[in-house]
Amino acid sequence: MEREALYYEKREDGKVQCHLCPHTCVILQGKTGICRVRENREGVLYTKIYGEVSSVAMDPIEKKPLYHFYPGSSILSIGTVGCSFRCRFCQNYSISQNPDHPTQYYSPEDLVSIAKNRDSVGIAYTYTEPLIWYEYVLDCCKLARKAGLRNVFVTNGYINREPLMELLPFADAFNIDLKGMNEDFYRKEVGGKLKGVLDTIAEVSKHREIVLEVTTLVIPGYNDSDEEMEELTGFLSSLRPDIPYHLSAYYPMYQFTAPPTPLRTLERLKKVAMLKMQYVYLGNVSGPTNTLCHNCGALLVERHGYAVRIGQYNEGKCTSCGTAVSIVG
Repeated sequence: MEREALYYEKREDGKVQCHLCPHTCVILQGKTGICRVRENREGVLYTKIYGEVSSVAMDPIEKKPLYHFYPGSSILSIGTVGCSFRCRFCQNYSISQNPDHPTQYYSPEDLVSIAKNRDSVGIAYTYTEPLIWYEYVLDCCKLARKAGLRNVFVTNGYINREPLMELLPFADAFNIDLKGMNEDFYRKEVGGKLKGVLDTIAEVSKHREIVLEVTTLVIPGYNDSDEEMEELTGFLSSLRPDIPYHLSAYYPMYQFTAPPTPLRTLERLKKVAMLKMQYVYLGNVSGPTNTLCHNCGALLVERHGYAVRIGQYNEGKCTSCGTAVSIVG
């Protein structure tokens, strides 16, 4: 379904300028922006994907990954097509880089009904970039909040401040993909600007009622140096050292042929990250991913794959030492 977009301005000669994300695309008549799903038609910007769902499933919340948000719960997860980035290593390129991928229409009311019927903790906007789906996601979030459901975003964080601030009152959790701290890497391999992502992380971190987790896909030879990890975790810890941070293993995909991330690389970077961050997890590798109290080391949440057991944690505190813990649910 198509609908007039939010956050744009009409310009001379029938052009429009989109203000949803930092690309701020100036779009000619009959053309789309970088995301390929927001189109100028006779001087009016339309979203082409309102309610168009490419993927829908019930997922463990840990799959997002979110480790500090309702551990062990399941969440209705939906995605669309298109993306504001052009990552050459994209793990979901078949939908993110293909706006013609088949979709099926779901109204916001449909999604809320499905989530309630399946005993979902909420709705996760994921799989591809949900922020380009802004008009639909905003409508879904408002309806879900009224129904007592949580709203979760798995996103690249590329959004301008004004639309972000309109969305935040309806958000319960974010996992933001921070692909590194190298501006050239973002420009050449991702197709965006690092600052836009950092600004979003910084803003979300101010809202303590929203769970914020951050993920980096570690690619050998591109973003796997100790120095970059020190800079990245220095930034995160300056906001809040209790932000859960996920280091994920990369595997060759789409246009990238770099070798898979060795486990020893992830383990080395985890040691660097732990110097500044209280919670660091490894992803896309086998083995437990437990949450330990950063003060006394007590086992708070035990995980084996997506099997979860709550340990020495209750009502926001470690029951062993009483330290406050940034886990919700």
